[in-house]
Amino acid sequence: MPAYLDGRHVTDVSALVCALGEAVAGPGGHYQQCWKVLRGCVCGGEWPPAPFTLVWHDVEVARRALASVSVDTEGGTPYVDDVLRLLARVGITVELR
Repeated sequence: MPAYLDGRHVTDVSALVCALGEAVAGPGGHYQQCWKVLRGCVCGGEWPPAPFTLVWHDVEVARRALASVSVDTEGGTPYVDDVLRLLARVGITVELR
């Protein structure tokens, strides 16, 4: 059974981390993945049980709100795309809706 991320209120990085935590770990939950890996840190984090599917509704809200945020020092890669790559790397299949 997939997990669902309600993206209607994902308007900044902390809201995205909160929404991901609740989608993966339930209401009030926190996904302990180390988000610093987006910046090249190799500190690891928790891996979800495989296979794991996340259905992300209203992803365009985050794309618009975080358009100017980037992990890349040159701003070449949007933050949401970096997060999607990280989720794929840790074994989460993401369906964007």
